[in-house]
Amino acid sequence: MGDGPMFQLHRTVVLVGMMGSGKTAIGRALAARLAVPFVDSDSAIEEAAALTIAEIFERDGEAFFREREAEVLRRLLSGPPGIVSTGGGAFLAERNRDAIAEMGVAVWLNADLRTLWERVRHKDTRPLLRTANPKATLTALFEARNPIYSLAGLRITVGRTASIDETTQNVIDTLATRPDILEKNL
Repeated sequence: MGDGPMFQLHRTVVLVGMMGSGKTAIGRALAARLAVPFVDSDSAIEEAAALTIAEIFERDGEAFFREREAEVLRRLLSGPPGIVSTGGGAFLAERNRDAIAEMGVAVWLNADLRTLWERVRHKDTRPLLRTANPKATLTALFEARNPIYSLAGLRITVGRTASIDETTQNVIDTLATRPDILEKNL
């Protein structure tokens, strides 16, 4: 083993998927393992606006938020390779999918509906689930979005009982099948 890092990341990895699929937790762990920067695009938007996502939605509307999201994503993709986690809606926009495919790689964290519901049902931080029947809302979002998430360059199945470490290792193993994205230093 040399003294340098075990891996060389050549392209920014953008984690996409439903709310509750683990994009932020896996993103942080992945960045730590690969010794690259991690940015949560929602946090970057909140920082730039000095408002929460929920406040931006309420004050300026979803269209305005999606504009900021596209700008932030493009900026993150133009920087040095790192790990980016996105809000659940980011990958739905064709311009974002194109930017990610051109400058990085999308990795879909594919969790089943039961797992997602178990993870989000007790949180009130999800503006899209502030409805009379949040489970029905989540189900409708899941059915509408999964065909679009499936357009991601790479897919990881998130096991219901898998730990953050196990899922992170799964992502690394999958990325390492693409030396143009993640190269193992020998």
